[in-house]
Amino acid sequence: QGHQKLFGIVQGGMDPNLRKRSAEELRALDFDGYAIGGLSVGEPAPVMNAMIEATEPYLPQEKPRYLMGVGTPRNIIDAVRRGIDMFDCVMPTRNARNGTAFTWSGVINIKAGRYAEDFSPLDPELDCYTTQFSRAYIRHLLNVDEVTGLTLVTIQNVAFYLDMMSKMRQSIREGSFDEFCRKIEAIYPA
Repeated sequence: QGHQKLFGIVQGGMDPNLRKRSAEELRALDFDGYAIGGLSVGEPAPVMNAMIEATEPYLPQEKPRYLMGVGTPRNIIDAVRRGIDMFDCVMPTRNARNGTAFTWSGVINIKAGRYAEDFSPLDPELDCYTTQFSRAYIRHLLNVDEVTGLTLVTIQNVAFYLDMMSKMRQSIREGSFDEFCRKIEAIYPA
């Protein structure tokens, strides 16, 4: 159908030659976009980045390039530096189930005891529904297994990722992408 796009998925494990061959053969089929699959399965970030670098030159610049299953803020900026346009990941929702929140001051494990009497918002730099609730309240909800706590941290995490991606696009348009990357690297070190 006209509104759907078909992506070819480049594979090849950790072998740059197999990834090159896969990319070249998929490119010959002229897909709407190209995905890089088979990464983010436990390999160290430098290995993942090397496989992106081995693959990206063989993908058309004018079509979307999608890195499957990658989702830490640091991994995302590293991939964008290497020419990747799109991502998907369960990290914002999966980590929320464990009480882990992504914020503009870094990762927060909201279940930790130090938040029991912290009445500040989870992330004061982010404007989302969760901001109206205190860290202490969200911690309480999570610690008594109230599903609302999971929902609030999930909303926080998804809002953070949306905000991060919006600010990243803005930094690219404004020519300040390197500065944006330094900010993310300071908040989310490798």
